[in-house]
Amino acid sequence: MPELFPAQKKGFPLKPGCEQVAVKEVKAVNNFLIFQSFNKNKMSIYKELQRECYEANMQLDALKLVVYTFGNVSAVDREKGIFAIKPSGVPYEVLKPEDIVILDYDANVVEGKLRPSSDTKTHAYLYKNWKNIGGISHTHAIYSVAWAQAQMDIPIFGTTHADHLTKDIPCAPPMRDDLIEGNYEYNTGIQILDCFKEKELSYEEVEMVLIGNHGPFTWGKNADKAVYNSKVLETIAEMAYRTRQINPNAPRLKDSLIKKHYERKHGKDAYYGQ
Repeated sequence: MPELFPAQKKGFPLKPGCEQVAVKEVKAVNNFLIFQSFNKNKMSIYKELQRECYEANMQLDALKLVVYTFGNVSAVDREKGIFAIKPSGVPYEVLKPEDIVILDYDANVVEGKLRPSSDTKTHAYLYKNWKNIGGISHTHAIYSVAWAQAQMDIPIFGTTHADHLTKDIPCAPPMRDDLIEGNYEYNTGIQILDCFKEKELSYEEVEMVLIGNHGPFTWGKNADKAVYNSKVLETIAEMAYRTRQINPNAPRLKDSLIKKHYERKHGKDAYYGQ
């Protein structure tokens, strides 16, 4: 009789009614144990969502937005009230669609053998409070993190920025000590919503944020758009950094160009693309 390996992990309670899964160790990579189910005939009802989440996570790696395992993407199924997220610390070269963990909006594990991302509670909080997002991405990409560590909004210097949003990319202030000592990842979600409220921003118009001293979170209508926004943010962050190097007093893009470039892609009379 094989040993039962519980889906329940510390800090992420197993949702009532979920079964334990019989597993065996199949591979050890960087001291991380990868497990495989003995029950080959049991098909997950979340297979399509797991595949979407898996492919989006692999895009992060392909786009060079992650260092080792420092990053994650999630994808939500609004009809079922659940979301899928990358398991914590699993190297991309061994990650499989069936490794993706399924949770509800309170970060309770619905299905999965592995521990979900350490940022899971942040994702859960955003899904619970922002009803129109379908995917979330978090990276530690170099230029995005550099601006976050500088605790600075990224100014709108050029038309590449204006093609995607009309505002500076916001940076939330570093978290208060009492919140750090509390439910840290959950409080990171509160930190993001507080930043948007204070700056009077819409999450549907500004699909990205920097967390002071931490790094970027992006989101979109699905997981692919969240990853797209992560790449856009990193590119804009690098452009803004280089602009400041060349001219520390570089002016903000003028309003007429901001309006023109945003509306030609997103306005009612948009004409960019096919």
